[in-house]
Amino acid sequence: MSWDCIRGQDAARNTFVAAVAAGRLAHSYLLVGPDGVGKRLFAHELAKAFLCEKPPATLTACDRCPACAQVKVGTHPDLLFLRTPTDKHELPVDDMRAFCAQVSLKPTRGPRKIGIVEDADDFNGSSANSFLKTLEEPPPGALLLLIATTTDRQLPTILSRCQIVRFAPLSPSDLKAVLATQGIDDPAKRDRLARLGSGSVSRTLALDDDSIWEVRQRLVEGLTSLRPQFQALTEVWSKFHEDAGKETRPQRLRASLVLQFLVEAVQHALKFSLGATVSDLDAAEAAQLKSFAGRVGTDGLMELLDKFVEADFHVERRVQLILVVESVLAKFPREK
Repeated sequence: MSWDCIRGQDAARNTFVAAVAAGRLAHSYLLVGPDGVGKRLFAHELAKAFLCEKPPATLTACDRCPACAQVKVGTHPDLLFLRTPTDKHELPVDDMRAFCAQVSLKPTRGPRKIGIVEDADDFNGSSANSFLKTLEEPPPGALLLLIATTTDRQLPTILSRCQIVRFAPLSPSDLKAVLATQGIDDPAKRDRLARLGSGSVSRTLALDDDSIWEVRQRLVEGLTSLRPQFQALTEVWSKFHEDAGKETRPQRLRASLVLQFLVEAVQHALKFSLGATVSDLDAAEAAQLKSFAGRVGTDGLMELLDKFVEADFHVERRVQLILVVESVLAKFPREK
């Protein structure tokens, strides 16, 4: 894989190219940006470029040597990964200690050893403190790449020891190009998915699923009806994110997508309450949202939007999803 496959992150790459050219490459970098914008892919490509045995240019892997092949399949002895276990919500301190012990060993194939912490958002106090000594005094040749969604979730002691590299959401044109490589040939479909993808490849690809749109229709229709069946709607939403599997990341992605749909629906209702028009909206849904806006009022719709922002924050912070679902549905008006 070449750098051309990583779209929209030229600024991040130029940060490392400039550091290498100036001889000022730091030991530790925090790669920060929304989920699905290419941070993990970037870290893997960067590791391959540093470990390549015959690089054709600065920070460019040949993709042909044994080292490149090993990086690609994840078996290079000088490339280490630390991930949150699928059954955990935080990085265990014992896993962090084992990772640091491996990083401290001398490289086996060249001058450099690279450690990638894929879930830096999941540090707890113990695992973060256990990592500090390695960050403060990294062994010669070590390069540490921490992947996170925001600096707000990092301890000041972590931030002070890392260079921060920010990753931006992808543009609609970049998202459409990625969708084309994934076999989505319909230009109209690519346009729609890219518009709703919030600059994230993972979100955009997740939207290419008929079940998501079925759930959206059921929830929007149900919650904006005169007599919402809240228990049934809770079960629909909960089953939807549980069907993503046991891993928490795809479950939370689905929960966040539903919140995005609800935000969009309430925003449409808010426009109707203010006398504005909404284009590209099904006539039946438009009529239902107008009726909903009339019953709830502008202030009530604004309160709902505030609740959605709070709920999405809780999704990111690993609050139990059923609690998030119940807190959102409890905010919708009930028949008096």
